[in-house]
Amino acid sequence: MTGLLTRLRDIISISYGQKVFLLATLPLIVAVFLITLVVTAQSRQLAEREIQALETQLIETKRAELKNYLSIARTAVVNTYGRAAPDDDAAKLAVSRELAAMLYGQDGYFFVFDYDGNNLVAPRQTYLIGKNWTGLEDLNGTPITDELIRIARTGGGYHSFDWPKPSTGATERMIVYVNGLQDWRWAIGTGVFIDDVLENVAAARADVQTRIRRTSFYIVAIAVTALIGVFMTGMVLNLRERRLADAKLKQLTQRIIDTQEEERGRVARELHDGISQMLVGVRYALELTRRKLGSDSAVSDSLNKGIDGLGSTIQEVRRISRDLRPGVLDDLGLGPALQALTDDFSTRTGIETEFETVVFRNRLDQEARIALYRIAQEALNNIERHAEAQSVQIALKGHRKGAMLRIKDDGVGMTWPRPERRRSAGLGLRNMQERIEQLGGSLRVLSARTGKTGTVIEAQVPLSHMLRPQNTIKESA
Repeated sequence: MTGLLTRLRDIISISYGQKVFLLATLPLIVAVFLITLVVTAQSRQLAEREIQALETQLIETKRAELKNYLSIARTAVVNTYGRAAPDDDAAKLAVSRELAAMLYGQDGYFFVFDYDGNNLVAPRQTYLIGKNWTGLEDLNGTPITDELIRIARTGGGYHSFDWPKPSTGATERMIVYVNGLQDWRWAIGTGVFIDDVLENVAAARADVQTRIRRTSFYIVAIAVTALIGVFMTGMVLNLRERRLADAKLKQLTQRIIDTQEEERGRVARELHDGISQMLVGVRYALELTRRKLGSDSAVSDSLNKGIDGLGSTIQEVRRISRDLRPGVLDDLGLGPALQALTDDFSTRTGIETEFETVVFRNRLDQEARIALYRIAQEALNNIERHAEAQSVQIALKGHRKGAMLRIKDDGVGMTWPRPERRRSAGLGLRNMQERIEQLGGSLRVLSARTGKTGTVIEAQVPLSHMLRPQNTIKESA
């Protein structure tokens, strides 16, 4: 018995190296297993949230598009409708013909039901016209006609149901926006099919599942590789992986910033080239209507107010577009862009603003220009909202270490860094800091809560972001 226990002890006993191996590998195996589970679960949850957010965003875009289409249609018929009596059949016929002629895209059209359920306009599905569709439901039992009439009676809104697509004949999901012409007891609306949205969401979900499986496989493969070389390259691999992770995080941060700027630019272009032009067209139509009505018309004052309000809206859209992505920043450089920004800030707020700059021998690269411009934009927003300042000085200069943007105000000041209990505040300043650190630069905030001491913000980018002279042709920062 004693000999058996001795042999068993010899078998169980392990060397110091084996103990180290077990201490190194077992936690690694457990950690990799748990990390795989956590990463997979978190990836699925995050991806699902992002997919749902994407679906919501796409559908909201479709809804906004529908509302704009219906607004355009109402604008087109408002004169005829506004002058007509409730029983003016000639006016109703004219409006019906005008709506029937307003087609857009392959499947876009306007439809009209009266409150009794009779279809009056359906240019792409003419078999509906002249028939009563009270009680109509889709394949899932969702009420269509009755619900559209109810929504129109209560002030307008959205409804979703399955409906045959005119271009293909297939039944697809459709979102409709409907409003009411109460004097005529009409429900007027338009719809858009969202089969493309649903297809994109389904494809994104399938792609996410594929990537999660691939990621899990990569994690397991990396774990096996790490176990094989744990004694030889443990510390080296750990340090290397950390550097790679930091580099990937930096690349990801830069990608996010680049994506944000691209999205800002896209939205700015759409506001300027799309919505702004549409508003100008509407204003032109209103001015033409005002001239046709003459100065003695009872609605002249209302038209004047509407035109003035529309003009203000156009200016506001252009201002928002300029704030999102100023064209002067790409065309002329940072200096002129900051000059335009400070001029607009001074005009809007009444705060005395001075801007000083010099022509750089070397021009800043695009990333540095965008970062410094966004820092100035965020700083001026903070000054406008919180500083209670009377004057602001902005200076942009180059020196032997790179380029520096300095913003100073004479406001009430602030405490920086923020106390832990107020970390939710100061997001703008933290965004500034992240932007400048991404470029390898530095951000300094000099301020204190001691009366009208003001605040100084200094953002510096290194020489690595200055282009060589041959890359610039008489251009400033």
